[in-house]
Amino acid sequence: MDGQTKTPTTRLFLALWPEPGVRHLLAEWRDAWTWPAGAAPVHADKLHVTLHFLGALPSERLSELLDGFAVPFEPFRLDLTHAALWHNGIAVLEPSLTPPGLAALHARLSDALLALGLQPEARRYRPHVTMARRAGGASVPAEGPPVMWEVRGYALVASKDGVYTVLREYA
Repeated sequence: MDGQTKTPTTRLFLALWPEPGVRHLLAEWRDAWTWPAGAAPVHADKLHVTLHFLGALPSERLSELLDGFAVPFEPFRLDLTHAALWHNGIAVLEPSLTPPGLAALHARLSDALLALGLQPEARRYRPHVTMARRAGGASVPAEGPPVMWEVRGYALVASKDGVYTVLREYA
């Protein structure tokens, strides 16, 4: 032991966090799939659209981050209509088109990350709800209940030991 104390961290992400009615429709979509053995469907209380994954950040920065992620927001509608199985075994529900309001929110949050000295992910943003992991070979449903989500805000969420906790909702 070298005598140094490890800085406590909190695993964080920014997300569109569904209200109960939308969450119910997302769970109906998830339940319409036929999952292979070993697949890990996402529990209903964890269904969301990630805006930015932040990873483990020093917990001492939380109050700064909570304030730093308050960006201008205009409500928009997100139509999740397309079930897909990505090449890495991730089953998703995604929009056919990214609404301009979602693209604008993602860009504003990218700017907020940079202002806080954090680096946004380099890969192109693909909005989606993860339905399951390790889902290679799953049967993709042709259709499900229409999910026309009137998005009225976003959230900063902490993830610890498989439990998600909304730290702040922004509207």
